[in-house]
Amino acid sequence: MIYAVTILVSYLIGSIPFGVFAGGIAGIDIRQHGSGNIGATNVLRILGKKYGIAVFLADALKGLIAVRLAVWVAGSDPFHRNLLGILAAIFVIIGHSFPVWLRFRGGKGVATSGGACFGLLPVPALIAGIVWIAVFFACRYVSVASIVATSALPLTVWIFSDGWNSPNYLVFVLSVFIALLVIWRHRENVVRLARGTEPRFNRK
Repeated sequence: MIYAVTILVSYLIGSIPFGVFAGGIAGIDIRQHGSGNIGATNVLRILGKKYGIAVFLADALKGLIAVRLAVWVAGSDPFHRNLLGILAAIFVIIGHSFPVWLRFRGGKGVATSGGACFGLLPVPALIAGIVWIAVFFACRYVSVASIVATSALPLTVWIFSDGWNSPNYLVFVLSVFIALLVIWRHRENVVRLARGTEPRFNRK
């Protein structure tokens, strides 16, 4: 029962569309502007830094809250803490990417993945964040930074693992899932990168 509740609650937390709320406050439907995505990047491009940063933090907080809530419910047993935390991370990201309220058309999951990872494996998540910043400032492509950072996540989990018992193995599987999902959600960006039409962020 606790697993089903964790899955449902995490999905519902993830499906809260903060990007849509930000657009509503600004008087527009963010889905009708820019890339049409409800994530922080499109909000930032269309509505500016104030809204973009707020949506990024809110989306990341969704992941963090879902994971920490599941870990708290699990108690002291390390296996169940990891298992419930991993389930929460997976379904909060799925909720963000495929919210039922928006006909399963949500964001790309980068901020929510970051928050979920930080709640469950803070050191690898911090390293992935540093990688994101370094790649972004090197190329000014959000999509490239997101793909590279999430691709580095399984490697950092592997490096910082203290042995391949069941909990650590499951965390590694989570990191691979996150990397694959984020890459798949950026498939249109990859096509635009190949064509040379992917927009950069300028330095203003």
